[in-house]
Amino acid sequence: MARRMKGAGIFLAQFAGDTAPFDTLDNITQWAGSLGYGGVQVPVGDPQFIDLNKAATSRDYCDEVRGICSQNGVEITELSTHTLGQLIAVHPAYDELFDAFAPDAVKGNPQARRAWASEQMVLAAKAARNLGLDGTVSFTGSLAFPYLYPWPQRPEGLIDSAFEELARRWRPILDVYENNGVDVGFEIHPGEDVFDGVTFEMFLEKLNGHARCMINYDPSHFLLQQLDYLAFIDIYHERVSAFHVKDAEFRPSGRQGVYSGYQGWAERAGRFRSLGDGQVDFPAIFSKLTQYGYEGWAVLEWECALKSPEQGAAEGADFIKTHMIQPTDRAFDDFAGTQRDDAMVRRTLGLQAEKLPT
Repeated sequence: MARRMKGAGIFLAQFAGDTAPFDTLDNITQWAGSLGYGGVQVPVGDPQFIDLNKAATSRDYCDEVRGICSQNGVEITELSTHTLGQLIAVHPAYDELFDAFAPDAVKGNPQARRAWASEQMVLAAKAARNLGLDGTVSFTGSLAFPYLYPWPQRPEGLIDSAFEELARRWRPILDVYENNGVDVGFEIHPGEDVFDGVTFEMFLEKLNGHARCMINYDPSHFLLQQLDYLAFIDIYHERVSAFHVKDAEFRPSGRQGVYSGYQGWAERAGRFRSLGDGQVDFPAIFSKLTQYGYEGWAVLEWECALKSPEQGAAEGADFIKTHMIQPTDRAFDDFAGTQRDDAMVRRTLGLQAEKLPT
């Protein structure tokens, strides 16, 4: 049987808030279900949606969480550990900024913050297993990204050492995910050390090809880098375990290009858009993923510079469903096929006078 993509799903992180319907798991899943979504990607950093410690230790609690989702017509697609993954590797230049993702007890202490994030990542692996999930999505964090542009010249060995250290920090975490049968789909994202195909390969090589090091495919980040996001699927499809459906546009001018001149999102040459408002070729993407048998979820991530999140979410479910492909289990010209007949094959090739090999 042909494998089929699941959807539509929606990533809840950008919608979480203090007021209904965005304040509790029950309310937000009712809202998502009412818009036509069948799945929700749940950020573990929002305790109003899930208690990570309880989820890692109690299957009864996980059954309750799944029950809330089910009664509202949705299921959990993946757990998102993006903010935790970010804290596994933080360059000192960003310490104070990324302290915002950590509890007060470890702020101002990079080693304690990383230890806390590592423990939480381990809990997320166990929670995913208790929830019956096979995958999560995350960031790699970054030690090398401030040195992206090669001026001043980077000291020899700087990048290699950064990726060695990144892999050293992630390897024991990924081993726990392996033990629990759960993937980590890393979102390949500027600001992280793994931001394109080459850097993913560098990371994977340092991890000795770890089986749980996978990809959360998001074409919007590739379009803004002017990377061929369709060829990316051809190259890395065996590692794609998750899919963020997010649109973007790149409109360079005589004043700004890829780096966009430190402008705000609405004024950048490259900016994220709601589905259908940007330049991403989604029919081609859904075709590629279907061709390679992707059977995970298609999950809306809303990050538009212009349109409201409510409108983006309301339009997103139908957009995804319209682009999903029901894969065929037969060829269009099967009606003209014939049974295998070796004698006829040889006659067709003009080989009837030849002797068959013995």
